[in-house]
Amino acid sequence: MTSTFKITSLDEIAALADSFSTRDETSTQAATDRQNSLTKPLGALGRLEDIAIFLAGWQKTDRPKIGTAQAVVFAGNHGICAQGVNPFPQEVTAQMVANFEHGGAAINQLCKANGAELSVVALDLETPTNDFTTAPAMTAHECVDAINKGAEAVDKTTDILILGEMGIGNSTVAAALAAAVFKGEPTDWVGRGTGSDDDGVTRKVDAISRGLQLHGNLSPMDILSALGGREQAAICGAVLAARAYGIPVILDGYICTASVAPLFKESASLLDHCLIGHLSVEPGHAKLLAEMGKTAILNFDMRLGEGSGAALALGIVKSALACHNGMATFAEAQVSGG
Repeated sequence: MTSTFKITSLDEIAALADSFSTRDETSTQAATDRQNSLTKPLGALGRLEDIAIFLAGWQKTDRPKIGTAQAVVFAGNHGICAQGVNPFPQEVTAQMVANFEHGGAAINQLCKANGAELSVVALDLETPTNDFTTAPAMTAHECVDAINKGAEAVDKTTDILILGEMGIGNSTVAAALAAAVFKGEPTDWVGRGTGSDDDGVTRKVDAISRGLQLHGNLSPMDILSALGGREQAAICGAVLAARAYGIPVILDGYICTASVAPLFKESASLLDHCLIGHLSVEPGHAKLLAEMGKTAILNFDMRLGEGSGAALALGIVKSALACHNGMATFAEAQVSGG
C-alpha cells in the first residue's frame, strides 16, 4: 500500500493482515550475516543484535537507520470515569495536553534527549466516550473516525514511530480491553494506574466486570468500540498506517499494548512490526506481553504513560543501529577469529 491509509468500516480490518507486506527476509538475513561478522563473539550484544536485525527487515536494508523519529501522543476522555475509577479529575487530560504542547512533560524531555519529534493529538476531549457499564463506549462510526485520526497522524517519511497516550481513566479501559481479549478475571488485569487506593482498585474491578457482562462475547474490533476509548482506537489506526507504510513502531507500556490487543486478536501478524518500549509496573502488562509473545526493551519500573518508555527505548534502538552500522568486521579490522 502506498496511498494514504484509511478505513471505512471496522469489518475491513480482518482482511488487512493478508494485504500488508511482511518484513524483507533478504535484508533480515543480510543483517544477520553482518552481525555475525562484526568484531565480537557471536551473540555478545544480545538483544541489541535482535533489534538491529528487526529494523533491517522492516526497513528493507541490511543497514537500517533512524534519520527521523516521530512520536505521537493521543489523548482522550472516558465515560467510565462516572464509576469513580479515577483518582484525578478528567480536566487533567486537557491540562496535560497543554503541558505537552508547552514542552513541560517528561515525554518532551525524553523526545528531546533521544531525537524524536513530538506531536499531540487531542481527540474530542470535551465529549468523553460513553460509560461502558451502561452502553458501548463508542459507536462503530466513532471508532472508525478515531482509527482514521490516528492513521492521519503518521508521517509516511519517518523511519520509526513512537506511540503514547494520555487520558484520565484509561488504565481501567486498558484492563477492560485486556480482559475482553485474553479472558481471565478483571483482577488479573487491574492495577493502581495513576494512584488508585484499594477502594479505587475495587471500583475498577467492579466496573470492568459489569462492562464485560453487558457486552458479552464480541468480535475483536467490536471489543475496541465497546470498551475502548478514542486514544486507544487512534493508536490502533497509527499502528495499521505504519504497517501500510512499512514503518516500524515502538509502543509504550500497558495502556498502549492493551490498546492494540484487539488487533492482535484479529491477527497476531498485525503487530509484527511493533516493538514494546518498556515493561510497565502495572501488573497486567507482563501478563499481556506473555499472551502476545513479546518482550519489552526496558524494565525501569515506569508507569507514567505519555509514550515515555517508548521514547526512552528509542535511545536503545539507536544504540543498536550504531553498533550494527559502525563496528568493523573481523576482516576489516584484521582481527583473527571471524
